Amino acid sequence: MNPGDVNLQQLLEQAQLMQQQLVSAQQELNDAQIEGSAGGGMVTAVVNGSGELLELKIDPSVIDAADPQDTADTIADLVIAAVRDAIRAAADLQQEKLGPLAQGLGGGGLGQLPGF
Repeated sequence: MNPGDVNLQQLLEQAQLMQQQLVSAQQELNDAQIEGSAGGGMVTAVVNGSGELLELKIDPSVIDAADPQDTADTIADLVIAAVRDAIRAAADLQQEKLGPLAQGLGGGGLGQLPGF
């Protein structure tokens, strides 16, 4: 075998290992529950690591029966802020879990293999 030749067995083993790591990271993300909040905790949103909304809680103290329109607007704003907070945290977790795997694919992973 020439020094520039690719060791296909080694390449296959590394690809299988990366695939297992990716599946494991994706499962961790699906199982994760990340909470975001707004209004000092008056509204909380829970998403999984993929950003799927799982739960939404609204503290009853947010509701002002005397001014239903203002209450509805306030709640809508708080819900949006809480969901955005949770999704941002989920994106951070995705980067933490999947970032190293993506770097392995495009950021030198194959470039570090013999022949690439």
